[in-house]
Amino acid sequence: MDDANKAREPLDLESRLREDHHQSLKLWLRMLSTTTMIETEIRNRLRAEFGITLPRFDLMAQLERHPEGLRMGELSKRMMVTGGNITGITDQLEQEELVVRVPDHKDRRAYSVKLTPAGRKAFERMASVHEAWVDELFANVGAEQKSLMMQGLAQLKSQFMADPDAASAIDDEHGGAQ
Repeated sequence: MDDANKAREPLDLESRLREDHHQSLKLWLRMLSTTTMIETEIRNRLRAEFGITLPRFDLMAQLERHPEGLRMGELSKRMMVTGGNITGITDQLEQEELVVRVPDHKDRRAYSVKLTPAGRKAFERMASVHEAWVDELFANVGAEQKSLMMQGLAQLKSQFMADPDAASAIDDEHGGAQ
């Protein structure tokens, strides 16, 4: 490759690879690079279009699936982030009147977080646009290719789910085992 083409090459996680690296390492870095690129694009679009961060959108998505609300610890586990992160995100969304904290009737020391009607309406609008963006970003991948990728990733994921030690290491790394 000449110097002009090297200068145009994207510098991402995959650029660390050498020809002699094994196929599993190449696949992992390709998946990680692609995921990072897609996530960055979605983050940028959410901020530009709706003035919201991806973690705030993700928290609202969790709450949309659970209209009865979720406790902070459950949100932390589902989003694989620390309780402190969930508290900060919830505080911001609560100030904007998109979520509300509700005392837990089973445990007076705890509370659940729910979307407000305004939060539900805002999320529905964002989710619809978000889905269209994801479709757009994957438009050049055929249905058969998507199915094959899903099958392969499901097989890989099942390895981690079958190994409790691997799953707990993932939880620990992301703050889910608090």
